[in-house]
Formats: sequence, C-alpha cells, structure tokens
Amino acid sequence: MSRIGKQPVAVPSGVTVTIGEGNHVVVKGPKGTLERVFPAGMEIKQEEGNILVSRPNDLKRMKALHGLSRTLLNNMVVGVTDGFEKVLEVNGVGYRAQKQGKKLVLSLGYSHPVEMQDPEGITTVLDGTNIIKVQGIDKEKVGQFAAEIRDKRRPEPYKGKGIKYAGEVIRRKVGKTGKK
Repeated sequence: MSRIGKQPVAVPSGVTVTIGEGNHVVVKGPKGTLERVFPAGMEIKQEEGNILVSRPNDLKRMKALHGLSRTLLNNMVVGVTDGFEKVLEVNGVGYRAQKQGKKLVLSLGYSHPVEMQDPEGITTVLDGTNIIKVQGIDKEKVGQFAAEIRDKRRPEPYKGKGIKYAGEVIRRKVGKTGKK
C-alpha cells in the first residue's frame, strides 16, 4: 500500500519552489504565486525536480500531517500550472445568473437579487444564464466560494430547484398525492 505522504511532488518546468525558514513555501508559476506555512515538524526538501515531505516520527498526529502537507503542496503546484475550476448549475423557473463587472448577480426566487463580489484571486465565468464556472489557482478558495454560491439556494428534493454542483445527484422525494 503506497502512502500519499511518501510520494514525491513533481515540479514541472516553469515552476519555482522556494522553501524558506520555518517551512514557509512559496510556489511561483505561469498563473501566479501561492505561499503557505507548513507544520514545523514536517521536513520539506527539494531534490532533482521533485519535492519530498518527510515526518520526524510515527505519532498519529505526525502521520496525519504528513499526508496533508504533501497534498497541500501538490495542490499549490497544480494550481500555479493549470488552476482549479468548479462548475455550478442553476436550476429552476426564473432562476438565472448575470455578471456585472466583478459582481455575480443571482435571481433565485427571492424578492431581491442576490449580489456576490468575486474574491481576490477568484473569477466567475458564466456559460449561458444557468452555468457558473468558479476559477482560480487556490483550490481551497475556489471550493469555498463555490460552496458560498451554492448556499444562496441549495437544491431542494421535491422539484430539484436551486444551485447544484455539475454532476451532483439530488435525491428526489415523492410529493403529496391528491385525495381521491
């Protein structure tokens, strides 16, 4: 069984990784720059185009931080090269999304339109009026902003109206039947 923490993180060409004091890692690539401070116990070193993360001992906490640190580092490298994207679908009669500059305006059946400002480093792109693409280089921020958009009107189980992730399956319920 291969452990995630023991796998090396490949650094593609065009990406520079700087490991500073106190496990402060800066990753620069064609799409931008990301930086993060990793737990002090983890040992991060760069060898021949790969980055290796190792743990000092086999305590349960260190084992957990080992895999987490390696995955976070890998997400930083993937983010500055390819970027991340979450796709949301707006379903419902009269439900739609519009873009006004850096603002996302959602009509979701409320008495007022819901306006959301794009956070720094995140862009929202509309594909028609019912598909929203949240894009950025930081996987954590992309996922968080997509979740915030979804929370404005979660999909309901009876008609399936609301905002859902692309590919998300909504368990449908049978409504009431009329009296006969």
